[in-house]
Amino acid sequence: MTPQLLNQKIESLRNCIQRIEGKLPFAAGQLETDFDLQDIISVNLERAVQICVDIAGKVLAGSSGPSPATMCESFALLAQEGVIPQSIALGMRKSVGLCNMLVHEYSKINWKIVHDVCHLHLGVFRDFAAAVISKTGK
Repeated sequence: MTPQLLNQKIESLRNCIQRIEGKLPFAAGQLETDFDLQDIISVNLERAVQICVDIAGKVLAGSSGPSPATMCESFALLAQEGVIPQSIALGMRKSVGLCNMLVHEYSKINWKIVHDVCHLHLGVFRDFAAAVISKTGK
């Protein structure tokens, strides 16, 4: 992956996280009842996860290791390659799980959990980006 492409993807990731942070209400109850906020939060979470998966795939394409079979495996392989620590890989795999819940079980979403995750764990996306930049030297 060229440095320019990585920078573009990192900037898109930053925009997603800023959008979530800018729209996330202080109280979970507001997210549970505001469909517009739900859409903004869920779409930007999905985009953030997909951007990270794309970055992971491009980094792994340049390695001699196996290709990932799943989105979650992308992060496990990055950890095995020493690009990201296991703790970030775990956080990213959990993010994929949350994204899958948002996409495939929309009517069953527990917005309090989504709210709590957004308040407490968005840093994993920043940590992922910083680790990739640090290890790829781009």
